[in-house]
Amino acid sequence: MGSIDELILRATKEIVVKFIEAGRVSPTGFHETFKSVYSTVEQTVKGLEKTPEQDDEQTT
Repeated sequence: MGSIDELILRATKEIVVKFIEAGRVSPTGFHETFKSVYSTVEQTVKGLEKTPEQDDEQTT
C-alpha cells in the first residue's frame, strides 16, 4: 500500500469515527459510510495530485 493510500485510509477512519462520536452515524451504518467517505477523500486527494500541466495536456 502506498503512502498516499495509507493517508487516505487514516483520514477516512478519523472522519468516520468523528461521525460516530457525534451520533451522525451508527456503528451499523459504518460500512456504507466508510465506503462513501473513502471514495470522496480518495477522489479529492488524487484529484489534487494532478499538476496544472497535466490538466492542460488532457484538454489538448
